[in-house]
Amino acid sequence: MRITFLDYFEKTVLEKTSLCAVIHNDKAITFGELRERALWFAMRVAETVNSAVNSPIAVFLPKEIDTVAADIGIMYAAAPFMNLDVKTPKERISNILERVRPAAVITSRKFAEVFGSVEIPVIFTDDDNTEIAPDTQMLERRRSKLIDTDPFCIINTSGSTGTPKGVVLNHRSFFDFVDVSDEIFGFDGSEIIGSLSPVVFDIFDFELCMLMKHGSRLIILDAMLGAFPARLLENLVKTNVSFIFWVPSIMVNIANMGLLDKIKLPDLKLVWFAGEVFPTKQFLIWYDSLSHTKFANLYGPIEITLDCTYYIIDRRPSETETLPIGVPYRNTDILILNENNERCKVGEDGELCVRGTSLAMGYYNLPEKTSTAFVQNPLNSAYPEMIYRTGDVVYMRDDGVIMFKGRKDTLIKHMGYRIELGEIEHIIENDLRIIKYCCAVYDRGKKEIVLFYENDREISVQEFRKAISSRLPSYMIPAVFIKVEEMPRNTNGKIDRLLLSSRVNGEK
Repeated sequence: MRITFLDYFEKTVLEKTSLCAVIHNDKAITFGELRERALWFAMRVAETVNSAVNSPIAVFLPKEIDTVAADIGIMYAAAPFMNLDVKTPKERISNILERVRPAAVITSRKFAEVFGSVEIPVIFTDDDNTEIAPDTQMLERRRSKLIDTDPFCIINTSGSTGTPKGVVLNHRSFFDFVDVSDEIFGFDGSEIIGSLSPVVFDIFDFELCMLMKHGSRLIILDAMLGAFPARLLENLVKTNVSFIFWVPSIMVNIANMGLLDKIKLPDLKLVWFAGEVFPTKQFLIWYDSLSHTKFANLYGPIEITLDCTYYIIDRRPSETETLPIGVPYRNTDILILNENNERCKVGEDGELCVRGTSLAMGYYNLPEKTSTAFVQNPLNSAYPEMIYRTGDVVYMRDDGVIMFKGRKDTLIKHMGYRIELGEIEHIIENDLRIIKYCCAVYDRGKKEIVLFYENDREISVQEFRKAISSRLPSYMIPAVFIKVEEMPRNTNGKIDRLLLSSRVNGEK
């Protein structure tokens, strides 16, 4: 019986001990070596925290081979991992640590200063004490206490109060997603994965599962390659990448630059994309350039393990068509509800809600937020049954295919990240206090965050960006700043976000 992904990994290591598991630039590691390194991390975690199982362990490392080994090692120590972005401002990291209170942090001495004042045990990857014999019996005793609904990982997503929410995902939900993906797409371990997503994305967690279950090879692609699309594609060619799971932003850039005409990708057999809308015009450049490749559009918020719907593009769409988000994954049910919590009719817009084992367990140490987002299914009054309300507006076509319309509230998808616009406002108004009032809206056409603000004086773009960059990652910094004499208000006295959004998006 499978309880954790280590049950798969142990078998994979036996079958592929001497085969390459992960490649990063000029470094590579075999499955056998990866297991040894993971066990080293497991022993360090077990000796350092000496706590009960399921105590979260944070990982603060760049995307590299040791990050993969640390995540697997944390599993060996019977704990969930929580990857953090090393580019995140220090104060935001502190907020996350304060919220989650992990039992330990794994990092390198390069980042020691970040955790100098943090009262959390720190495990350094470059510790001199590398000779630690793994006590496999002790680790097995820890693992024997786990069940498949125990946490696999914690992923932090944007929060409206300035502190990200830690989404808890369990092993069983990942089993579900990977199993169904295997059935639909035929994954078998021959895949060479071009891993571009940050370690804080659930896409990276899926890639980790593919490595552990099937023995798929992971090619770690540095994030900076996103700024050099030609080098990125050349890297795919050099390493014979056969499968990518990317957000559309970089794919749009590649299409606009005409690179697919110049750099051929003969080994690329399967392309998944998710996280934001892929404009059909740019998608068609990929579709027409890679006739030997299968494409699939996936959809799902962080609170749903990986994705809950998929759509295989098996015909050439017209440039004016919008790509569907598709049909539900098996063992996942999609409810499209209107404002009265009734099922919408075919063609009627409503909020996409999800039920099934794919649901996250909730937000770590945030019971109130959890109870707001994960609620009783209004269509079922007979017994407890949770659904997750995504806040996304969709409708269903006559053929059962779901079409995405947009966001219901202030939660957006930008550059593949899920962002709460309220968090940007909270940081600027309440923490930085550089203006009186502000309102962040999203320009869907230009894919830019726009900040309207009311203040006695106009603030330069440079001053804004310098202040905000100390508190927020680059993808959350507005691209446009607009000063208004007075913020528009609606009838209840609140800033009229809809009016400002309409102004940006050219709506009446």
